[in-house]
Amino acid sequence: MKKLLASLCLIALTACTVGPDFTRPADPSAESYTIKNFPGKTTSSEFTFGQEQRFDRNNVLEQQWWRTFGSSKLDEVIARAMQANPTLLAAQSTLKQAQELYSARAGSTLYPQLNATLSDQRVQLNGATQGLSTSPNVFNLYNATVGVTYNFDIFGGNRRILEALASRADYQQYQLLAAKLTLAANISTTAITQAKLAGQIKANETSLKAQEDQLIVARNRLRLGQASEDDVLALTTEAEQTRAGIPVLRTRYEQTRHLLSTLSGQAPGQSALPTFVMSDFTLPTDLPLLIPSELVRQRPDIQASEALMRASNAEYGAAIAKMYPQLNLSASIGSLALAPASLFGTGALFWQVLGQLSQPVFNPGLPAESRAALAAFEATASNYQMTVLDALRNVADVLKALENDAMTLKSQSTANSAARDLAKSVERQYTLGSASYLQLLIAQLQDQRTRFELIAAQAQRLIDTVALYQALGGAMLTSTVSTPRQTTDSGSANK
Repeated sequence: MKKLLASLCLIALTACTVGPDFTRPADPSAESYTIKNFPGKTTSSEFTFGQEQRFDRNNVLEQQWWRTFGSSKLDEVIARAMQANPTLLAAQSTLKQAQELYSARAGSTLYPQLNATLSDQRVQLNGATQGLSTSPNVFNLYNATVGVTYNFDIFGGNRRILEALASRADYQQYQLLAAKLTLAANISTTAITQAKLAGQIKANETSLKAQEDQLIVARNRLRLGQASEDDVLALTTEAEQTRAGIPVLRTRYEQTRHLLSTLSGQAPGQSALPTFVMSDFTLPTDLPLLIPSELVRQRPDIQASEALMRASNAEYGAAIAKMYPQLNLSASIGSLALAPASLFGTGALFWQVLGQLSQPVFNPGLPAESRAALAAFEATASNYQMTVLDALRNVADVLKALENDAMTLKSQSTANSAARDLAKSVERQYTLGSASYLQLLIAQLQDQRTRFELIAAQAQRLIDTVALYQALGGAMLTSTVSTPRQTTDSGSANK
C-alpha cells in the first residue's frame, strides 16, 4: 500500500502538460495607419465646430469618452442604456455562464471527488449454488461507504480543458466590452444625427417662411402688373417643394427618437428621453492616438479574437492528451452489516484502494480529433489576423475622414456665408424690381442647399470623432477578466 501511494505521488509530481503552449501573436510592425504620414492635426475654420483637432499619443483615452462632447443629455441616455439595454444584459448572462462552466469543470477536475453512500439491500442466497444442502437464506444487508476518486492528469488534459474554458470566459468578457463600446457609439451617433435633423428641419422651416413671404410679394406684383403668372407659379413650386421635404425630415427625426428609446431598453411609446440639438455638443479638440502595436491590446474585438486563439490552442493540447495514459485513483472506506446497529462496529469495517492506469492502444479517432483541433486553431489564427487588419483599416479610414471632413466643413462654411449674402442681396433687388424671379429662385435654392450641407458637415465632424473613439477601443478594457486562468507557461513540457 505504501509503495502504491509513493508511486502515485511520484507520478503526480512529475506530471507535464502536452501540446504547445500558447504564444501571443506578434504585434503589427507598421508604425502608421496610412501610406502618407498623418499630419497630427486637422485644418481649422472660424465657424461652429470648425476648431482644429489635434492627435497625440500622450492624450488620455478616456473610459467614458462620450463625456468629451460636453452633453449632459448624452451622458444621461448612455448611463440609462448601460443599465437596461437587453443586448448588454444578454452578454452579461453569457459571460456568467462561461465563468460558471469554468468553475464547474475546475471543481470536478482540480480536486478529489468525495461521495457518501448509504444502502439497504434485501438478499436471498441459495446454498445449493455453493454445494450446500441448506435452504435459501433471506436477509438484509446494510452498507455505509465513503469513497474518493481523483484523476492525476499526468499529461495535462484536464488542465488544457480548463485553460480553454478560461479563455472562452475571457472571450465573453471582451464581447461584453465590445457590446458596451458599440452601444455607446450607436447612442452618440444617433443623438448627433437627431441634432442634425432638428437643425435641418429648422432650416427648412426658415426657408419656407421666407419663400412664403416672397410668394406674397410676387402675388402683389402680379396684381399690379409688375410680375407674370409664371413668376408666381415658380415661387409656389419652390415653396411647396420645401414644405414637402419637412415631413420626410420629421420622419427620420422620429426614427432617431425611437432608436434611442430601443437602445436604452425602453419601448418608443414609454420613454421620456431628452431630445438633442447641435448646440448640445462641443467638438473635442485634443484627441488620443494609439500606434498599431498599442491598438491590438486595446480593442475588445482583437482581444476577443486572441482569446479564441488561446482556447483553440488549449483544446488542441487536450486532444493530444487523450492519446496518452490516464491515471485514476479511487479509495473507499465503509461498513457492511446485517443490522443497522452493527454498521459502526469494528467487525463491520472494510476499505479498498484502486489505482487504474489506462492507455489507448488502437483508436483511430483520437489522431483525427487532434488534427481537427489543430485545423480549428489555424482557423482562429487566420481570423485573428483578419480582425487586426480590419481594425487597422478602420482607424485609417477614420483618420482620413477626420482630416477630409474638417476641410469639407471649412469650404462648406465659406460657401454658406456667400450663398446667404447673395440670397439677401437678390431678395432686396427682387423686392425693388431689379432682379428676376429666376435670379431669386436660384439664389434661394443655393442658400437652402448650402445651409443643409453646412449642418450635415458640422454633424459629420462630431460623428467622425465618435468613430475615432470606437476605432481605438474606447478605453473600456480597464475591466479585467475575473475567471482564474490556467496557464502552462512554466513547468510544462511541449510534446
